[in-house]
Amino acid sequence: QVQLVESGGGLVQAGGSLRLSCLASGRTFTYYAMGWFRQAPGKEREFVAAISWTGGSTDYADSVKGRFTISRDNAKNTVVYLQMNSLKPEDTAVYYCSAGLRGMTRTNTYDYWGQGTQVTVSS
Repeated sequence: QVQLVESGGGLVQAGGSLRLSCLASGRTFTYYAMGWFRQAPGKEREFVAAISWTGGSTDYADSVKGRFTISRDNAKNTVVYLQMNSLKPEDTAVYYCSAGLRGMTRTNTYDYWGQGTQVTVSS
């Protein structure tokens, strides 16, 4: 059974940090590009960051560039991380992990999605 399971969300004050993790299992995700998206209440899901299957290429939304870092570990199961620093109240959203064979993209066309983890940043 293919699963993407996010963890690491929570409540943090503005200026603080969180690290999200996404464990991908049920098949080999080594060759999948991985992405993070987020959806705030009343808003559409938006791209946050993506990483190629090698980890050699990354892409970030302008709103998080310089504050967030995406990384991955393919050693055993594929685990993808999103290190979030200097958090702002506008970063409050449900964060979703995604996996796709067609490479990095900013669109919602990944093949697999997690259930999401809530991140709340208080002012």
